Amino acid sequence: MDGRNIRVEGKRVVLRSKRMDDAEADYRWRVDPELAALDATRPITITLKEYMRYHRDDLQFPSPRSVRLAIDTLDGVHIGNSMYYDIDTELAQAEFGIMIGDTSFWNGGYGTDAVRTMLKLIFTTTWLRRIYLHTLVSNARAQRAFAKAGFVADREVRKDGFDFLRMEITREHWEELEAQGLATADAATSNGALTSQPAGSASAFEG
Repeated sequence: MDGRNIRVEGKRVVLRSKRMDDAEADYRWRVDPELAALDATRPITITLKEYMRYHRDDLQFPSPRSVRLAIDTLDGVHIGNSMYYDIDTELAQAEFGIMIGDTSFWNGGYGTDAVRTMLKLIFTTTWLRRIYLHTLVSNARAQRAFAKAGFVADREVRKDGFDFLRMEITREHWEELEAQGLATADAATSNGALTSQPAGSASAFEG
C-alpha cells in the first residue's frame, strides 16, 4: 500500500489519499506554534510557495517507507493527517503519527476514531505486525487515549532533549480487540489530548 487511491471510512472520519489541495491547510498547521509545541518540535519556517513545491513532490514521488493520509470528517471537511512511516520490512513494523490540525474538532472523538480506523487499515491490508508511537511522558491524557485504541506502554525514550513514552500495538493484540468488538468501539467518550511524535512530522491532536 503506497498511500494512493485509498479511502476508508470510520465512525467519525474518513481516511483518504493526500491531494494537492490539502497543501494550504497542512502548511497552516505546520507553522502553528501551539501544534508544534504539542509535537515537541518547532514550527516550519519555509514559505507557503516552498511548502507547496515539497508537497507536490511528495505526491508525485511517494516514499516507499511511509504512507500518509488525510483525515476528513464524514461530510468532507479536511481536519488533519495520519501516517505510518519508517517501515521496517525485516521487523514488519512501522511508527505511527497523527495530527488533528483543525482545533475546532478537538475533543469530539475524531482523533481516536482516526487512530482506530488507521490501525484497521494497516492490519487488514499490510503485512506489518507491530505499530509503535512516541508521546511526551508528561502527556498522561494522550497515553490514556492511545491506550483506549489498543496501544500499550513499552518504555521511556529520550530524544532531542525530550522524554517520550513509546507505546505499541501488535497485530495479535489488535486481532484480540477486534474479536471482542473493542478495536473499533465508539470513541464518543474520549476527550483526552492525544499527541504522538513521528520524527520531523507534526502529530498533535485532541481525541
